[in-house]
Parts: sequence; structure tokens; C-alpha cells
Amino acid sequence: MSTAGSADLRAAVLAANRLIPQAGLAALTWGNVSGVDRDAGIYVIKPSGVAYQDLTADLLVPVDLETGQVVDGELKPSVDSETHRAFYLRWPSIGGVTHTHSTHAVAFAQAGRDVPVLGTTHADTFAGPIRVTRDLTADECAHDYEFNTARAIIELIGEEAEALANPAALAANHGPFTWAANPLKSVENAIVCEAVAEMALKTLSLNPAAAAPQWLLDRHFTRKHGAGAYYGNQLPEQRQP
Repeated sequence: MSTAGSADLRAAVLAANRLIPQAGLAALTWGNVSGVDRDAGIYVIKPSGVAYQDLTADLLVPVDLETGQVVDGELKPSVDSETHRAFYLRWPSIGGVTHTHSTHAVAFAQAGRDVPVLGTTHADTFAGPIRVTRDLTADECAHDYEFNTARAIIELIGEEAEALANPAALAANHGPFTWAANPLKSVENAIVCEAVAEMALKTLSLNPAAAAPQWLLDRHFTRKHGAGAYYGNQLPEQRQP
């Protein structure tokens, strides 16, 4: 049993991981979520190979953010742990990372194609296409594979502002990674990623030349993001006294 990591963080990461199968984002154990505690210098992640229905807060694995070493307990972290760690190191404002093998997003990753922005559903969450990385080299696969997976995504996305505007990417021939301010939101971004990938695939099957005017896409993104955002409501219990 691991004790490192606050109860709140463990609860959030547990709930986020359990949402993966509920949302149909992965079969078997094909997905993982982590959440970071930057003050403590650790992140908490799903243990490798543990079924979602068997997962408990105590089984989550705390990992040192700087070294990548397990802080407490005997379980191994997800094999994708180093990918998560690289994102946390590169983009300081993100607080949760999700990786899945959701069918339609993986189809684009395996085809080596970006998920294009074909309508407002996509533009509500992402400021541009969900892009696919270059192929990893043989050496990158042979040495530090998971960290190099993140490096290829970071190379593709770039600075933190771009990562926040487009919080998803496809690792070539692998699958989607998403990130956000917290673990649950990173899974929500994975849900949107999969949904818009399915919509894009079906749209392109009907019309390979499908497109949307950029001004419409921009309007939908800015309704929800940035200083001028006006989507949604704050419920009374969420307001500050």
C-alpha cells in the first residue's frame, strides 16, 4: 500500500481512471490517468496492468517528479509514466494527463493523419487540429521509449500556451494523450478527442473535401476560452462569499 500523495489527489486520480472504461475509451487496461502535486514534487498514476474494477486509491503509485522513481509502495507505475512526467516537467500549469487507446483517435494515429477541425464540436475544445507526431526513430524506441514519446509530442506542440489551447496529441501509430488543469478534465479532453475523431472519420467518408470557415471555428473556441469567454454558469454553491 502506498501512502504518499494527498487523499484528495488520490481520489481525483482514482475517479478519473474509473471514467476511462465508463466512457468507452479503452478495453482491458489500455489507458491511464495521473495527477500532479507540484508542492510535494510528486505525481500519482495508475499502476501497471491493474484492471479498472480492481483499482483503489491505495493502489495508485506516487512517483517523484524530478527523478521518475516510485516514492512509496511496491507496485510499478503505468508503463507510460515517463510520458506523463515529461509533460509535467515541460508544461508547469497542467495538473492531469490521460492516455487511452480509443478506437477512432487511434485510427488517425495509425494512419498518420491529424484529426482535422471540421465543425464546431471540435472547435469548442481545441483551437486547431489534433495533430499526430512524427515516427520515433529506432534508437528512440530502443532507449527511453516512453520519455521519447513525450518528447515527440512536446516537439510537435511547443510552448505551454499552445499546449493549453490544444490539449491533445496523437503519438504516431500509438494513440492519444490529453492533458488539462486536473485529472478529471484531462479525461474529459480524451472523451472529446475520441468523439471528434469519430465525427471526422464519418464526415470525411461522406465528403473528403469537408471544411468549415475559420471565423466560425474561432467564434466557438473563444465562447469557451480566454478573457471573453461567456459559456456556462457558476452555480450558487460555487460562488465565493
